[in-house]
Amino acid sequence: MKKLLLIVLIASCAKSEVPFTLTAEVVADGFKFTEGPVWHPGGFLLFSDIPANVVYRWTEAGVDTFLTPSGNSNGLTFNSDGQLVLAQHSGKVSVLQTDGSLKELVSNVDGLRLNSPNDLVYHKSGVLFFTDPYFGVSAADRKLEYSGVYRLSPDGDLSVVYEEFDLPNGIAFSPDQTILYVNDSATGDIIAFDVDEGATLGQPLVFANIGAMAEKGGADGMKTDSKGRLYTTGPNGLIVFNPDGTEFYRKTFDQQITNLAWGGATGTDLFITSSDKVYRLRYQGE
Repeated sequence: MKKLLLIVLIASCAKSEVPFTLTAEVVADGFKFTEGPVWHPGGFLLFSDIPANVVYRWTEAGVDTFLTPSGNSNGLTFNSDGQLVLAQHSGKVSVLQTDGSLKELVSNVDGLRLNSPNDLVYHKSGVLFFTDPYFGVSAADRKLEYSGVYRLSPDGDLSVVYEEFDLPNGIAFSPDQTILYVNDSATGDIIAFDVDEGATLGQPLVFANIGAMAEKGGADGMKTDSKGRLYTTGPNGLIVFNPDGTEFYRKTFDQQITNLAWGGATGTDLFITSSDKVYRLRYQGE
């Protein structure tokens, strides 16, 4: 369990203050559609290129292929054993084995194919939560009438915990994991759920709204920092909210941005994926 706590801190929380001014730099480009960044404890960034069916690895020296085929992976995270876990548009959630193979964790609910697992996050109890919109599934292959938010227990028990979203997408815990945030790409709503020690969710409450889907996409990837502030990508770029739901910071981009992850040598670099680029935002002071 100590490994899981470390991974959660690396993947979800920043170690210092959020600046008012952020300068974006392009650290990699030339991709088809990037998503799901996560910082590996080994000192590099992993991110998905969904249509390319590849997980790439970035270091200061450049980019190389980490995993292909990836099952058209989107969101990436780590389990308590430090293994990479992938939300795959091919309709699965899988874990990367030490031999380089992918082992399926779940692909159906009540015998019906999942839509297109999008993003995912672990609770300290070992429970995995993930979103399942229908972005990556054809009308012919779609079997579910709803787009769910799911809870997968360590013993493999899958349950739907929320099915009122049109397009559930980003998902993130508060630093103490007492709140789970999930957003809806269609409406821009960010919903907050209280979470108990056993990873059971309370009633949904509207936390904020960042706008309906538009030219630059919809509500997408989310992360929190050590102050409990929530960062979300969406149709208006990067928006940061205080824990009370008031807006703290906003930065626009020239293109759609899709997801984000804390990383770098000190954990204070913010990596942001977009359609064809990966950006890095560095702290300039608050």
